[in-house]
Amino acid sequence: MNAEFNDVPLIKNSEKNRFELKTDNYLTFIDYKEHGKKIWLIHTEAPEELKGRGTATAIVEKTLAYLEDNDYKLIPLCPFVVTYLKRHTEWNRILDEGVPPF
Repeated sequence: MNAEFNDVPLIKNSEKNRFELKTDNYLTFIDYKEHGKKIWLIHTEAPEELKGRGTATAIVEKTLAYLEDNDYKLIPLCPFVVTYLKRHTEWNRILDEGVPPF
């Protein structure tokens, strides 16, 4: 992960059903749906102003770590998250049993 984001906290905004990362007054987020200990990651969005700085990758990495630390099982629907998982197959360990490994 880009060291710039090491100290930026991940926020789980339960009211809006999204994980958030605030950087330079901009918001990067991943929409999710949650049921029990399963989380569907639906959509990742980073502001144009932050493109190329690695904020989308940083929020995916922080979200996956949060899911693992809190014993969630992942069902990835977001194309950006799926692409990340294909490059980082070590995260297969948190996939829901109904999701084929990458």
